[in-house]
Amino acid sequence: MDHIQALIDKLEAESRLSREEWITLIEGRSPNLAEYLFEKARKWQHRYYGNNVFARGLIEFTNYCKNDCYYCGIRRSNKEAQRYRLTKEQIMECCQIGYPLGFRTFVLQGGEDGKFSQEELEDIVRTIKDNYPDCAVTLSIGERSYESYLGLFQAGADRYLLRHETAEGNHYSRLHPPGLSAENRKQCLRHLKEIGYQTGTGFMVGSPGQTAAHLAQDMMFIRELEPHMVGIGPFIPHHGTPFAKEAGGTVELTLFLLGLLRVMLPGLLLPATTSLGTIDPKGREKGVQAGANVVMPNLSPTSVRKKYELYDNKICTGEEAAECRDCLEKRLGKIGYRLAVSRGDYKEEKLCTM
Repeated sequence: MDHIQALIDKLEAESRLSREEWITLIEGRSPNLAEYLFEKARKWQHRYYGNNVFARGLIEFTNYCKNDCYYCGIRRSNKEAQRYRLTKEQIMECCQIGYPLGFRTFVLQGGEDGKFSQEELEDIVRTIKDNYPDCAVTLSIGERSYESYLGLFQAGADRYLLRHETAEGNHYSRLHPPGLSAENRKQCLRHLKEIGYQTGTGFMVGSPGQTAAHLAQDMMFIRELEPHMVGIGPFIPHHGTPFAKEAGGTVELTLFLLGLLRVMLPGLLLPATTSLGTIDPKGREKGVQAGANVVMPNLSPTSVRKKYELYDNKICTGEEAAECRDCLEKRLGKIGYRLAVSRGDYKEEKLCTM
């Protein structure tokens, strides 16, 4: 245990470990070590962001997708999926609901849907920014060309989320069909950073075939990329995919990795994800106490939320936006945090002193 604890101390001091050290740390975790880690994670979380947790208003605007990823409920070949697209007017209605509730970031998330042209997407981004100039727009719409990313950035998009899912090429191929590659995914992330986006990546915890060595590679890739945001959550199987009967990821390992991410890159914007809340009723609170500082309540119309089913049993599909926001505010208050009315931008340097 002393040796593993020393690795946590080394990570805090040097912000990096070797592959072998990462594997030793991940495989050697224990409840006592987790508490030791979480104390450090909370220290850095508070030094950079105080007790603020930033709310992002999630707008899931299309569940059409050209891809056929083996883990995803909106994969192209899932014939049971009830497909939908929101119009520009519906997207703006979501923003109109979210703004008075204190949301200062709107996240447009969808499958890789070719029906939305580059011009349409730029127009949606530009309209949101024109109407809500004090708000950030985050996009999460998959792999695109450098030119497309640049055009969306010039239209006003501030952030982009593109989870790499797994950094190891062979494991990536186990989770994705031919034609998708880990290297192209990584190149997209490099392009996003180069253009100037606040860039987010991330991975599934407990995905089929995942080992401690794969997780070590994920952590090393994140350290190399130095993103502004990292979203991780437990793998949850979906009944309409080839991985329907695979075991899901665990709360325990997800929390441990959240703590490691906070200690490694203290200024990260780090969500306590809906998937974490799906497998544990207190999952999002536990995520915040492990170092997370972002939550993403859903602003999508309640009529479509169940249709954006990336995995089974997703929570918060029936609540109105105000209910969801108020519920989160109360939950966070009980553990000593506040839901901030703020864009919640990435900070290079710590803001608060201990």
